[in-house]
Amino acid sequence: MTRAYVGLGANLGPREVTLLRAVDLLAAANGVEVVAVSQLRETAPVGVVDQPPFLNGAVAIETSLAARELLDVLLDTERALGRVRGERWGPRTVDLDLLVYGEEIVDEPGLRVPHPRLAERRFVLEPLADLDPALLIPGLGTVSAALAALD
Repeated sequence: MTRAYVGLGANLGPREVTLLRAVDLLAAANGVEVVAVSQLRETAPVGVVDQPPFLNGAVAIETSLAARELLDVLLDTERALGRVRGERWGPRTVDLDLLVYGEEIVDEPGLRVPHPRLAERRFVLEPLADLDPALLIPGLGTVSAALAALD
């Protein structure tokens, strides 16, 4: 089993309901066990700023799935919750990002882990710190150090 961390985000529709439903769907997926869920926090949009605020969080899971298989589960969950991919960094009903997958560094077409912008984004690091401030992000250091570097 591998401990992985998934970022949660939404800024359209009933955001909290959608994110909690995403956690339920992940927990029901074969090979996935939800271990912990961070608190959800409202955040300003990044990139395209003319859109509603986001609700963001993170979930810690234990999984027997390979990183690519887990990504497929995340994408299937997004589709099940009505995600339609449009403008990059634009509004969305749900966004599930594979942030950390054990101690692995993955760089494949369509899959980079740790998430490539993880250390730049407070809205990702704060929920991870809720779950495990000492979490080592492969190649980057601890969550708490990355968060402190943003200050």
